[in-house]
Amino acid sequence: MIATLALPRIAPDLVAYIGPGAGFTFVGSVLVLLSALVLVFASIATWPFRIFLGAIFRRKAKRRKTDVKRVIVLGLDGMDPRRVERLMREGRLPHMARLAESGCYSRIESSCPPISPAAWSSFMTGTNPGKHNIFDFLNRNLRSYLPELSSSAIRRDSKGRAVMKLLRKSVPFWNILGEHGVFSTVLRVPITFPPEKFHGVLLSGMCVPDLRGSQGTFTCFAETPRAEEIFEGGEVVPVKFEGDCAEAILTGPPVAADVRRRAHSLTTKIRIRKNVSNGDAGVRIGKQRVILKKGKYSEWLRVSFRAGMFRTIHGICRLLLVSESPFRLYVTPLNIDPEKPALPVSHPDYYSIYLAKLHGPYATLGLAEDTWAHTEGIIDDQGFLDQAYDIHEERERMFLGALRTTRAGLCACVFDTPDRMQHMFMRPRDSVPGTPTDPTAPNAILDDMYERMDALVGKTASHVGKRDVLIVLSDHGFSSFDRGVNINTWLEQEGFLKSVEGGSAGRYLQGIDWSATSAYSFGLAGIYLNLKGRESQGSVEPEAESRIKADITQRLMALVDPVTGRRPVHAIHDAAKVYKGPYARSGPDLVVGFAEGYRFSWKAAIGEMEKEVFTFNTRSWGGDHCVDRSLVPGIFICNRKLDLSAGVGLVDMAPTVLDLFGVPVPAHMDGKVCRPSNPPES
Repeated sequence: MIATLALPRIAPDLVAYIGPGAGFTFVGSVLVLLSALVLVFASIATWPFRIFLGAIFRRKAKRRKTDVKRVIVLGLDGMDPRRVERLMREGRLPHMARLAESGCYSRIESSCPPISPAAWSSFMTGTNPGKHNIFDFLNRNLRSYLPELSSSAIRRDSKGRAVMKLLRKSVPFWNILGEHGVFSTVLRVPITFPPEKFHGVLLSGMCVPDLRGSQGTFTCFAETPRAEEIFEGGEVVPVKFEGDCAEAILTGPPVAADVRRRAHSLTTKIRIRKNVSNGDAGVRIGKQRVILKKGKYSEWLRVSFRAGMFRTIHGICRLLLVSESPFRLYVTPLNIDPEKPALPVSHPDYYSIYLAKLHGPYATLGLAEDTWAHTEGIIDDQGFLDQAYDIHEERERMFLGALRTTRAGLCACVFDTPDRMQHMFMRPRDSVPGTPTDPTAPNAILDDMYERMDALVGKTASHVGKRDVLIVLSDHGFSSFDRGVNINTWLEQEGFLKSVEGGSAGRYLQGIDWSATSAYSFGLAGIYLNLKGRESQGSVEPEAESRIKADITQRLMALVDPVTGRRPVHAIHDAAKVYKGPYARSGPDLVVGFAEGYRFSWKAAIGEMEKEVFTFNTRSWGGDHCVDRSLVPGIFICNRKLDLSAGVGLVDMAPTVLDLFGVPVPAHMDGKVCRPSNPPES
């Protein structure tokens, strides 16, 4: 089954009820109970053997005794300290305020750059990107210059089987805890796919692909699609009705080449009927039939794709009837079915199945909230809000359940809702040209979301005992994104980059004359030098590297936006100074720290040239954090008073948690231990 999956495509996120009835509910409950009883019996029956084998094969490393029984880490991706502090002053975040008053609160320094994959990798490993090798969502292939997903790779072995590889380096702190006998439950922390083995359970987070191998590809079935409807992150499929009925094809996972060496995608048929009584439309997928009301999501539906006589690939999706006339039906990206995973999304493999049996189907896609469908106008504000909060509630059930079952050790979970909603609901069109949008101004949707996150903090705090340490943190804050900057266009104007004769650079750095190019850019992090001995067509001699970096830095820092009169760049960081470790040369040579309101333009992110250096951001994706890290710190709250006089950064989290459990901090970690300011007696 796994061998039928093809290589993942470039991440599109950078350019991503069937009421079962009382009978089924009852049967499902009985099966869950029986499964639980079987697992309990098996656990009891094998307990002596597991203890015996564990004593032989796993020696627990020594750790000093502490008063800490459990550490709870609640990650709230993107929570901005300025909005948090304003709402706490207004009395709208009582649980966070109470926690900060009894323990401690601080702004926390993000990674360089403050992009989620890099930030959460620094959180879990206690190291800078030069040691964990994650700088951006994308990395470039040094031979072809084509971008690749930075976090993981799926390749085929000689027998055509899929082989997955985690590209993040260094060791998560929960692996080290496991070596000292401390059990961990880790839920949806980014950059944990494919899952690693350790002493605990884990459900992977950001960068889990969908069933089509992408980072999220939606489908929209449209009765009268417009000719120009070609979208990033999804596709529009024409539907022709005969009367009120129509059939359409839903594209599924790509498969390996057949005997004729032809690769293709598996498909399944869906049947649609409009004007159904008690509903606006009826849809049948396989043996499942769902009645849809306009603007209301279906529950998760299971979708199967036959990959051969004995192989079936399973996925899940949700449907949303966007419009009755003309008919438009939105289908979420095809998530890997957690009950029958085509690729492992958890450790152990059965953990995703256990969670699905316990809580029902849930989103497994790393970037589950469909920002592209919203950005492209397929779903509206309410459609996105409903989807985001549904996913949040799924995760909340898992997390609160884990708090009840993980009575000792680590329990960590990351919630993406703040990040996704701030991307979508900071609107650049509301700003006056020349004046950046205030990312912390009162905003009903965002303020309400922050209050919901505070309620989650309250629910979490209710599970905290006297020997528990609760840490609430975010990986970065947020900025507005009003103006895009195309660095490649600027590099060409300044003579650092040259397009081929008679053309200009297209997507993914196509059309560049590498023999005459000394610097280039793509992704959201910075600028790369075209170095001899590193890039396949390198043109820059090693002795010229420092001079070119200094020249680019000086000129770029002097750049002025002709429309706003503002300088778009706040700071530029030399990788040779900010990165230390074996992978320091794998990332950008210059990290561009934009000023608030600016970011790499949409086309710049995929290595495409534009006529102008500056463009207005007109998309609904109006908030971002790809600016200088000094402008977007995260939040850090702890129920214990810690000594934060020297400041606190994401890299300090791993050594701090290790120290709380009495585990020695490895020498390779860059972070420091934030110790209690008045340590309790042991």
